[in-house]
Formats: sequence, C-alpha cells, structure tokens
Amino acid sequence: MRLVFAGTPEFARTALATLHKAGHDIALVLTQPDRPAGRGMKLQASAVKQYALEHHMPVCQPHSLRLDGKYPDEALVAQQAIADAHAELMVVVAYGLLLPEWTLHSVPLGCLNIHASLLPRWRGAAPIQRAIEAGDSETGVCIMQMDAGLDTGAVLMQDSLPFSDTDTSASLHDKLAALGSRLIVDTLAVLPQRQAQPQATEGVTYAAKILKDEALIDWRLPALRLSQRIRAFDPFPGAHTLCESQVLKIWSATALDSNTHATPGTVVQLHADAFDVATGDGVLRVHQVQRPGGKRISAAEYLHSQTLSVGMLLGASTD
Repeated sequence: MRLVFAGTPEFARTALATLHKAGHDIALVLTQPDRPAGRGMKLQASAVKQYALEHHMPVCQPHSLRLDGKYPDEALVAQQAIADAHAELMVVVAYGLLLPEWTLHSVPLGCLNIHASLLPRWRGAAPIQRAIEAGDSETGVCIMQMDAGLDTGAVLMQDSLPFSDTDTSASLHDKLAALGSRLIVDTLAVLPQRQAQPQATEGVTYAAKILKDEALIDWRLPALRLSQRIRAFDPFPGAHTLCESQVLKIWSATALDSNTHATPGTVVQLHADAFDVATGDGVLRVHQVQRPGGKRISAAEYLHSQTLSVGMLLGASTD
C-alpha cells in the first residue's frame, strides 16, 4: 500500500522499518521537529527521521497539525504534503502530536494506530509504564482505526503478550515494538475487507503521561508498589531517592515481606550484594543503583565505595 507514516521515537522506527521491508510504499513521513539532546544539547533528529532519511523518504516536521493553532503555516504545509503524497492510508505510531479532525479524513482509508496495550485498558500516553506500575502480568498491542477520541477507535487486530515481574519499560518496549510491527503488516494484508470491532465499554483505564516528579521514591508506599514503579520508570525518568543529600537512582529492587517497624526509608540490613530499606509495607531489597554523573552499578559496588550503615534514613536531606 501507499502510506503516510507518522511517528517519532524508536518504537515507531521499528514499525516504519518493518513496513518498508514488507514492501509498502512510504510516500511521506511525519515526525516531530528535531530536539536538543545529549550533553551538548545539539539538535537531534528523531529515530523515525533518521531511518526515513537513510532510505530517501520525504519528511515533514510540523510543530503542530492544528490549522487554528500556534503554527498554522506549518500545519498547512503538512496538509499539502499529505495531499501531494496521494496515499491510501496513514499509519500513526507514538507520533506525540494530537491529530486534529482533518487528518483522520485526509487519506481514503483513514488513520490506523499501533497502540501498546489491550484496549480499552491503558488508553493514553504511557501504556507500557502504567501496565508495569499497576502490576499487570499481561499486555499487548492493538491496531486501531483512529477516531476523534483518545484511543477510543474500533480495533482491527490485537495480540496479547504476557510479561514477567523482572520486565522493565525498556525490555517490554522492545517486545511490544516487535509485536506491533508484525501486527500492522498483518493488518494491512487484510485491508479493507477486515471489520473493526468497537472497544468494550467496561474496563477502561487511562495511562497518564509519566511526570518527572513521580520518580521520587515515597518510602511510605508498600515495597511491592515501589518495585513496580522502579521497573516502570526504567529507563525514564528513573526512580530515585536522597542519600546524604545526594540523588541516588535505584534501577533494580525486590519486594520482600517483613514485619520491620522501622521508619520508612530506613536502611535495615546490609548484604554482600544488596541492601534492605524499610517501606510502608515490607522491605525493598536494592540490587542496582546510580550516583550523579556515574553509571549504573551493582549494590555490591556501591556498598564497597560508599559508607552506608544500618539506621541511615534515605529520602531525607541533611542540609
């Protein structure tokens, strides 16, 4: 098929590459504008743009697609680019911009979205992270016919994916990216004959965007909830606490049952390769950390180079 593709991060790049290799004609790529990144804060192209340029695909990077918004001229350019592409269908994957009503009708077969959850569970911006944070044991991908609502469109195809209590957002992202790429190719192979099924009206949940301030560890929460949050916020924004007024990121930890009555945040035991911290319910055993400016290291390495003692209170500033 002749396609317009709209996407920005690595999750979307995986889908673009799979569609391209499957023989689909990518007539236009929409992706977000280049953003400052890295220590030098130099402008960096999105993963999707990098792939598109490497394979000589036309690229359009509007700040907005709203004709009545802050960047109407850019939206008009994008509108004309879509019209000039003469595509049959638009595939949207983690684009990061709202699609106004006109885009949904800009190509004959409309817009399909690859969404990384089993809709209607986890509609919204961060379905992978919220599934882990909530303690789900299964997620999946839906290929959805987009409408004016937030991930409310009818589903053309879906597949489930079980995951373990060791999966992080990073590892689950890669699995779902591969699944979504396969599923969109399978879906396009049966269009337009395949009938979309409306989403269920029960079981709707929303995956709100991850905010940086969520990553500050509240030791009053149960250990199990904290271990889920740590995995959900890996790699971004990284769960962290304060240790002697310095930020300490915690990348890996296990929830343990314990009857300790210590104040939440108190280091209650040191081991050769881990340390235990009291929480609102149970103990969190920490396995991997990161200091400011450093790399991820094992708890064993951290304990070897850092004075950590039983009774020390994490999350409190000594200033």
